[in-house]
Amino acid sequence: MIKALRGTYDILPPESALWQKVEQTAREFFAKYGYSEIRTPAFERTELFVRSIGEATDIVEKEMYTFQDRKGRSLTLRPEGTACVVRACLEHKLLAQQGALQKLYYLGPMFRYERPQAGRQRQFYQIGVELFGTYSPLADVEVIVMMVRLFERLGLEGLSVNINSLGDKESRKIFQENLRNFFEPELNNLCPDCRHRFEKNILRVLDCKNPDCKKIFSSPEMPTMKSSLTEEAKQHYETVLETLEKAGISYKEDEKLVRGLDYYTHTIFEVTHSSLGAQDAVGGGGRYNNLVEDFGGPPTGAVGFAIGVERLILALKDLGKDNGEEPVSVCFVSFDEKALTENIVFAEKLRKAGISAVTAYQKQSVKAQMRQANNLDAKWVVMRGEQERAKNSVKIKNMETGKETIVSEDKIENSIR
Repeated sequence: MIKALRGTYDILPPESALWQKVEQTAREFFAKYGYSEIRTPAFERTELFVRSIGEATDIVEKEMYTFQDRKGRSLTLRPEGTACVVRACLEHKLLAQQGALQKLYYLGPMFRYERPQAGRQRQFYQIGVELFGTYSPLADVEVIVMMVRLFERLGLEGLSVNINSLGDKESRKIFQENLRNFFEPELNNLCPDCRHRFEKNILRVLDCKNPDCKKIFSSPEMPTMKSSLTEEAKQHYETVLETLEKAGISYKEDEKLVRGLDYYTHTIFEVTHSSLGAQDAVGGGGRYNNLVEDFGGPPTGAVGFAIGVERLILALKDLGKDNGEEPVSVCFVSFDEKALTENIVFAEKLRKAGISAVTAYQKQSVKAQMRQANNLDAKWVVMRGEQERAKNSVKIKNMETGKETIVSEDKIENSIR
């Protein structure tokens, strides 16, 4: 028997109904903030991700699904969504109008070759938003608030918002130099990955999960990004924090937070939930003011986030949230062969009227059909046989009260309503 590949999985009923509920809630929620959906291809030219995510990141060096097509071009299954959205915006000139906001959201699978674990597989799903066209820190606040309020709408409580600033280009230069001076005497004590990151991109050292490296990071002499911020970057960050407080969003500053992608500037954030254990981030994002210009577009302020759908589903299930599956309203039961055909017609009339209905396709015992009605949690059972047919009627049973009523076959819809 052929099975799904490691790191991939099937989403089966009834859990698939919870996925639909999450996705539909997100679509409706984003629309209220003025966002429209964008859909991009599942694979792009490899160069797109190398340039945006960063050559020295774990994603590019170790995790991307990269292959050559028949023309020898290097292609990659998308490991994240932002670069794809930026490419699409530039290709279709969505950012050509100076000062115009472009507010987009996406839903879909991403691909990274990493160790499968709870809430993160090699094919995983993200829901994300991207806001283009403003440098204002108020946009950062609205995006963070939107993510938190979406989680609350879905019933997720006990969230933590962790936030930091990576500053502007000048701030980053200062911080990188300070880190270099701090880590240089400790190079022999760092893990091989961190020694490599020291040479290629020193900010990535802060991503390390190695316990020995983390001990070094805990030193009181460890430089912080906050102390390296320029006045302009500091003002941006302080405005974000002050406005979050006014919006009623509690947060925790995390000076070790850097996120896993090189394109971030200024505000970065993660939203976590305690039910998820060590890998507790449900979503995160930040500002990326240079990415559009790096891809050849106009200078464009941008901010966004991505939600890990698997982790969100795990958190909702841990809280005992229902799967969102709507119970069937009506189950038809056939007393004889002729009723099978008649019930197909009756059921279709109810569906056209917006009432969910199921019916049998082949002869079964009445007991088996009633068992199916119970399994489907049907609200009503409509029964038809020779006796009912002679009177042009059906028998309707209320499954909650057990009460049975005889009604004319042309009054089924009205009776159910």
